Amino acid sequence: MEQAGILGLGCYLPSRKMTNKDLEKLVDTSDEWIMTRTGIKERRIAPKESAASDLGVEAAKLAIKDARLKPEDIDLIIVATVTGDMAFPSTSCIIQDKIGAINAAAFDINAACSGFVFGITIAKQFVDSGLYKNILVIGAEKMTSLVDWTDRSTCVLFGDGSGACIVGKSKDRQIASYFIGCDGSGSNLLRLPAGGSRIPATEDTVKNKLHFLKMEGNEVFKLAVKVMADAANKAITKAGLLCSDINLLIPHQANIRILLAVAKKLGLPEEKIFLNIEKYGNMSSASTAVALAEANKDGRIKKGDNVCLVAFGSGLTYGAVVIKW
Repeated sequence: MEQAGILGLGCYLPSRKMTNKDLEKLVDTSDEWIMTRTGIKERRIAPKESAASDLGVEAAKLAIKDARLKPEDIDLIIVATVTGDMAFPSTSCIIQDKIGAINAAAFDINAACSGFVFGITIAKQFVDSGLYKNILVIGAEKMTSLVDWTDRSTCVLFGDGSGACIVGKSKDRQIASYFIGCDGSGSNLLRLPAGGSRIPATEDTVKNKLHFLKMEGNEVFKLAVKVMADAANKAITKAGLLCSDINLLIPHQANIRILLAVAKKLGLPEEKIFLNIEKYGNMSSASTAVALAEANKDGRIKKGDNVCLVAFGSGLTYGAVVIKW
Protein backbone atom coordinates (compact mmCIF):
# COMPACT_ATOMS: atom_id res chain seq x y z
CA MET A 1 0.00 0.00 0.00
CA GLU A 2 1.35 3.40 -0.96
CA GLN A 3 1.75 6.15 1.62
CA ALA A 4 4.10 9.08 2.21
CA GLY A 5 7.71 8.09 1.74
CA ILE A 6 11.11 9.37 0.63
CA LEU A 7 11.39 9.54 -3.16
CA GLY A 8 14.77 11.26 -3.43
CA LEU A 9 17.65 12.66 -1.36
CA GLY A 10 20.43 15.17 -1.84
CA CYS A 11 22.90 17.24 0.14
CA TYR A 12 25.39 20.01 -0.48
CA LEU A 13 28.39 21.18 1.53
CA PRO A 14 30.52 24.25 0.74
CA SER A 15 34.07 23.34 -0.30
CA ARG A 16 35.92 25.48 2.25
CA LYS A 17 36.90 23.67 5.45
CA MET A 18 37.73 25.33 8.76
CA THR A 19 39.70 23.01 11.01
CA ASN A 20 40.25 23.18 14.73
CA LYS A 21 43.82 24.25 13.97
CA ASP A 22 42.41 27.22 12.07
CA LEU A 23 40.29 28.14 15.09
CA GLU A 24 43.35 28.05 17.33
CA LYS A 25 44.50 31.17 15.46
CA LEU A 26 41.23 33.00 16.21
CA VAL A 27 40.40 32.15 19.83
CA ASP A 28 42.00 30.61 22.90
CA THR A 29 41.20 26.97 22.18
CA SER A 30 42.84 23.79 20.96
CA ASP A 31 42.10 20.83 18.72
CA GLU A 32 42.19 18.53 21.74
CA TRP A 33 39.77 20.71 23.75
CA ILE A 34 37.25 20.90 20.89
CA MET A 35 37.45 17.20 20.00
CA THR A 36 37.13 16.06 23.61
CA ARG A 37 34.09 18.21 24.35
CA THR A 38 32.27 18.21 21.01
CA GLY A 39 33.67 15.54 18.66
CA ILE A 40 34.13 18.18 15.93
CA LYS A 41 37.31 18.22 13.85
CA GLU A 42 36.28 20.59 11.06
CA ARG A 43 33.28 22.40 9.64
CA ARG A 44 32.31 23.84 6.23
CA ILE A 45 32.19 27.59 5.63
CA ALA A 46 30.07 29.08 2.84
CA PRO A 47 31.44 32.01 0.82
CA LYS A 48 30.64 35.47 2.16
CA GLU A 49 28.38 36.22 -0.81
CA SER A 50 26.34 33.00 -0.41
CA ALA A 51 23.03 32.81 1.46
CA ALA A 52 20.91 29.95 2.77
CA SER A 53 18.93 29.84 -0.49
CA ASP A 54 22.10 29.27 -2.52
CA LEU A 55 22.99 26.27 -0.38
CA GLY A 56 19.39 24.99 -0.45
CA VAL A 57 19.18 25.21 -4.23
CA GLU A 58 22.10 22.81 -4.69
CA ALA A 59 20.65 20.17 -2.35
CA ALA A 60 17.20 20.61 -3.92
CA LYS A 61 18.52 19.96 -7.45
CA LEU A 62 20.18 16.74 -6.32
CA ALA A 63 17.08 15.49 -4.50
CA ILE A 64 14.86 16.21 -7.50
CA LYS A 65 17.29 14.38 -9.79
CA ASP A 66 17.49 11.43 -7.38
CA ALA A 67 13.68 11.19 -7.40
CA ARG A 68 13.72 11.25 -11.22
CA LEU A 69 11.49 14.30 -11.29
CA LYS A 70 11.62 17.73 -12.90
CA PRO A 71 11.36 21.01 -10.97
CA GLU A 72 7.88 21.61 -12.38
CA ASP A 73 6.74 18.30 -10.82
CA ILE A 74 7.22 19.79 -7.34
CA ASP A 75 3.97 21.17 -5.95
CA LEU A 76 5.12 22.29 -2.48
CA ILE A 77 8.42 23.47 -1.02
CA ILE A 78 9.06 23.51 2.73
CA VAL A 79 12.32 25.10 3.86
CA ALA A 80 13.54 24.66 7.42
CA THR A 81 16.01 27.40 8.33
CA VAL A 82 16.98 29.92 11.01
CA THR A 83 19.39 31.68 8.67
CA GLY A 84 17.03 32.68 5.87
CA ASP A 85 18.26 35.14 3.27
CA MET A 86 16.20 37.88 4.94
CA ALA A 87 13.23 38.29 7.29
CA PHE A 88 10.91 38.21 4.28
CA PRO A 89 10.18 37.02 1.66
CA SER A 90 10.61 33.41 2.71
CA THR A 91 13.72 31.55 1.59
CA SER A 92 11.42 28.90 0.09
CA CYS A 93 10.04 31.47 -2.36
CA ILE A 94 13.55 32.43 -3.43
CA ILE A 95 14.47 28.75 -3.95
CA GLN A 96 11.23 28.11 -5.86
CA ASP A 97 12.24 30.78 -8.37
CA LYS A 98 15.88 29.71 -8.59
CA ILE A 99 15.12 26.06 -9.39
CA GLY A 100 12.15 26.78 -11.66
CA ALA A 101 9.53 24.98 -9.56
CA ILE A 102 6.82 27.11 -11.11
CA ASN A 103 3.94 24.94 -9.88
CA ALA A 104 4.97 24.85 -6.22
CA ALA A 105 3.53 26.63 -3.22
CA ALA A 106 6.25 27.50 -0.72
CA PHE A 107 6.76 28.38 2.93
CA ASP A 108 9.48 28.38 5.59
CA ILE A 109 9.40 26.84 9.05
CA ASN A 110 11.54 27.83 12.03
CA ALA A 111 12.02 24.95 14.44
CA ALA A 112 15.79 25.52 14.56
CA CYS A 113 17.78 22.26 14.60
CA SER A 114 14.56 20.20 14.62
CA GLY A 115 13.40 21.86 11.42
CA PHE A 116 14.02 19.04 8.95
CA VAL A 117 12.20 16.52 11.17
CA PHE A 118 9.30 18.97 11.50
CA GLY A 119 9.32 19.50 7.73
CA ILE A 120 9.07 15.78 6.96
CA THR A 121 6.24 15.49 9.50
CA ILE A 122 4.31 18.30 7.81
CA ALA A 123 4.97 16.90 4.34
CA LYS A 124 3.61 13.49 5.34
CA GLN A 125 0.25 15.03 6.27
CA PHE A 126 -0.08 16.78 2.93
CA VAL A 127 0.88 13.70 0.90
CA ASP A 128 -1.31 11.25 2.84
CA SER A 129 -4.28 13.62 2.52
CA GLY A 130 -3.78 13.84 -1.24
CA LEU A 131 -3.43 17.62 -1.20
CA TYR A 132 0.09 17.57 -2.64
CA LYS A 133 1.95 14.93 -4.65
CA ASN A 134 5.68 15.78 -4.63
CA ILE A 135 6.94 17.86 -1.72
CA LEU A 136 10.47 19.20 -1.53
CA VAL A 137 11.68 19.46 2.08
CA ILE A 138 14.95 21.35 2.59
CA GLY A 139 17.13 22.04 5.61
CA ALA A 140 19.47 24.89 4.62
CA GLU A 141 21.68 26.87 6.98
CA LYS A 142 24.49 29.40 6.86
CA MET A 143 25.13 29.21 10.59
CA THR A 144 28.50 30.92 10.33
CA SER A 145 26.67 34.17 9.55
CA LEU A 146 25.33 34.13 13.15
CA VAL A 147 28.57 33.12 14.87
CA ASP A 148 30.65 35.44 17.03
CA TRP A 149 34.18 34.40 16.09
CA THR A 150 35.51 35.81 19.37
CA ASP A 151 33.26 33.56 21.50
CA ARG A 152 35.15 30.29 21.91
CA SER A 153 32.18 28.55 23.54
CA THR A 154 30.03 28.79 20.39
CA CYS A 155 32.24 29.52 17.36
CA VAL A 156 33.74 26.02 17.45
CA LEU A 157 30.35 24.34 17.10
CA PHE A 158 28.71 25.49 13.89
CA GLY A 159 29.06 25.01 10.15
CA ASP A 160 27.18 25.58 6.90
CA GLY A 161 25.38 23.13 4.63
CA SER A 162 22.09 21.90 3.21
CA GLY A 163 20.16 18.71 2.68
CA ALA A 164 16.87 17.90 0.97
CA CYS A 165 14.39 15.14 0.31
CA ILE A 166 11.31 14.63 -1.84
CA VAL A 167 8.27 13.28 0.01
CA GLY A 168 5.58 11.59 -2.06
CA LYS A 169 3.47 8.43 -2.30
CA SER A 170 5.70 5.36 -2.20
CA LYS A 171 5.66 1.60 -1.58
CA ASP A 172 9.01 1.70 0.21
CA ARG A 173 11.07 4.16 2.30
CA GLN A 174 7.77 4.97 3.98
CA ILE A 175 7.40 7.45 6.83
CA ALA A 176 5.96 5.08 9.41
CA SER A 177 5.55 7.42 12.37
CA TYR A 178 6.59 10.72 13.89
CA PHE A 179 6.54 12.69 17.10
CA ILE A 180 7.17 16.41 17.53
CA GLY A 181 7.11 18.49 20.68
CA CYS A 182 8.18 21.70 22.39
CA ASP A 183 9.13 23.02 25.83
CA GLY A 184 8.83 26.78 25.50
CA SER A 185 10.23 27.34 28.97
CA GLY A 186 13.64 26.61 27.44
CA SER A 187 13.37 29.31 24.77
CA ASN A 188 16.06 31.42 26.46
CA LEU A 189 18.71 28.69 26.30
CA LEU A 190 19.61 29.12 22.61
CA ARG A 191 18.63 32.36 20.94
CA LEU A 192 19.47 35.25 18.64
CA PRO A 193 18.51 38.23 20.85
CA ALA A 194 18.26 41.14 18.40
CA GLY A 195 16.90 41.77 14.93
CA GLY A 196 13.27 40.86 15.63
CA SER A 197 10.31 42.94 16.77
CA ARG A 198 11.30 42.72 20.45
CA ILE A 199 14.79 44.16 19.99
CA PRO A 200 15.01 45.81 16.55
CA ALA A 201 18.44 46.51 15.11
CA THR A 202 20.16 49.64 16.41
CA GLU A 203 23.72 50.87 16.67
CA ASP A 204 23.79 49.59 20.26
CA THR A 205 22.55 46.08 19.40
CA VAL A 206 25.32 45.74 16.83
CA LYS A 207 27.94 47.15 19.23
CA ASN A 208 26.81 44.74 21.96
CA LYS A 209 26.91 41.73 19.60
CA LEU A 210 23.22 40.93 20.06
CA HIS A 211 22.93 39.75 16.45
CA PHE A 212 25.07 36.70 17.21
CA LEU A 213 23.68 33.50 18.68
CA LYS A 214 23.85 32.97 22.44
CA MET A 215 23.72 29.60 24.15
CA GLU A 216 23.57 28.22 27.68
CA GLY A 217 25.59 25.12 26.88
CA ASN A 218 25.28 23.12 30.09
CA GLU A 219 21.50 23.51 30.30
CA VAL A 220 21.06 22.67 26.62
CA PHE A 221 23.13 19.49 27.11
CA LYS A 222 21.00 18.22 29.99
CA LEU A 223 17.68 18.87 28.25
CA ALA A 224 18.83 17.64 24.84
CA VAL A 225 19.61 14.11 26.02
CA LYS A 226 16.23 13.77 27.72
CA VAL A 227 14.02 15.19 24.96
CA MET A 228 15.79 13.38 22.11
CA ALA A 229 15.53 10.02 23.86
CA ASP A 230 11.88 10.66 24.71
CA ALA A 231 11.02 11.76 21.15
CA ALA A 232 12.74 8.75 19.60
CA ASN A 233 11.03 6.37 22.02
CA LYS A 234 7.60 7.81 21.22
CA ALA A 235 8.06 7.69 17.44
CA ILE A 236 9.45 4.15 17.59
CA THR A 237 6.53 2.98 19.73
CA LYS A 238 4.03 4.64 17.36
CA ALA A 239 5.62 2.69 14.50
CA GLY A 240 4.90 -0.55 16.38
CA LEU A 241 8.60 -1.19 16.95
CA LEU A 242 11.05 -1.61 19.79
CA CYS A 243 14.28 0.37 20.08
CA SER A 244 16.14 -2.86 19.30
CA ASP A 245 14.33 -2.95 15.92
CA ILE A 246 16.06 0.27 14.83
CA ASN A 247 18.85 -0.46 12.35
CA LEU A 248 20.18 3.09 12.19
CA LEU A 249 19.68 6.14 14.41
CA ILE A 250 20.37 9.42 12.63
CA PRO A 251 20.51 12.16 15.27
CA HIS A 252 20.96 15.89 14.95
CA GLN A 253 24.73 16.34 15.02
CA ALA A 254 25.07 18.72 17.96
CA ASN A 255 27.69 17.24 20.27
CA ILE A 256 29.22 13.76 20.34
CA ARG A 257 28.63 13.40 24.09
CA ILE A 258 24.92 14.20 23.64
CA LEU A 259 24.59 11.68 20.82
CA LEU A 260 26.29 8.86 22.70
CA ALA A 261 24.21 9.59 25.80
CA VAL A 262 20.99 9.44 23.74
CA ALA A 263 22.04 6.12 22.18
CA LYS A 264 22.79 4.74 25.63
CA LYS A 265 19.33 5.76 26.88
CA LEU A 266 17.79 3.98 23.90
CA GLY A 267 19.94 0.89 24.42
CA LEU A 268 21.54 1.20 20.97
CA PRO A 269 25.20 0.31 20.33
CA GLU A 270 27.46 2.95 18.79
CA GLU A 271 27.60 1.08 15.46
CA LYS A 272 23.87 1.78 15.02
CA ILE A 273 24.38 5.56 15.17
CA PHE A 274 25.23 7.60 12.09
CA LEU A 275 27.83 10.24 12.93
CA ASN A 276 29.29 12.91 10.68
CA ILE A 277 29.76 15.62 13.33
CA GLU A 278 33.54 15.32 13.06
CA LYS A 279 33.40 16.59 9.46
CA TYR A 280 30.66 19.21 9.62
CA GLY A 281 29.86 20.29 13.18
CA ASN A 282 26.36 21.52 13.96
CA MET A 283 24.49 22.71 10.84
CA SER A 284 21.17 23.28 12.64
CA SER A 285 18.25 22.10 10.48
CA ALA A 286 20.64 20.89 7.77
CA SER A 287 22.33 18.36 10.08
CA THR A 288 19.78 15.54 9.94
CA ALA A 289 19.05 16.30 6.27
CA VAL A 290 22.71 15.93 5.29
CA ALA A 291 23.17 12.90 7.54
CA LEU A 292 20.19 11.08 5.99
CA ALA A 293 21.44 11.72 2.46
CA GLU A 294 25.00 10.66 3.35
CA ALA A 295 23.89 7.53 5.22
CA ASN A 296 21.91 6.44 2.17
CA LYS A 297 24.72 7.24 -0.28
CA ASP A 298 27.30 5.45 1.89
CA GLY A 299 25.22 2.26 2.00
CA ARG A 300 24.56 2.51 5.73
CA ILE A 301 20.83 2.06 5.02
CA LYS A 302 19.56 -1.07 3.32
CA LYS A 303 16.14 -2.11 2.05
CA GLY A 304 13.98 -3.26 4.94
CA ASP A 305 15.88 -1.23 7.54
CA ASN A 306 14.13 0.81 10.22
CA VAL A 307 15.68 4.28 10.36
CA CYS A 308 15.00 6.86 13.09
CA LEU A 309 15.76 10.56 12.67
CA VAL A 310 15.78 12.50 15.93
CA ALA A 311 16.57 16.13 16.71
CA PHE A 312 16.26 18.95 19.22
CA GLY A 313 16.68 22.68 18.76
CA SER A 314 16.08 26.17 20.02
CA GLY A 315 12.59 26.70 21.33
CA LEU A 316 13.10 24.13 22.86
CA THR A 317 11.81 22.02 19.96
CA TYR A 318 12.29 18.29 19.51
CA GLY A 319 11.04 15.49 17.32
CA ALA A 320 11.65 12.14 15.69
CA VAL A 321 10.61 10.33 12.51
CA VAL A 322 10.75 6.60 11.79
CA ILE A 323 11.22 5.55 8.17
CA LYS A 324 10.76 1.94 7.08
CA TRP A 325 13.27 1.64 4.25
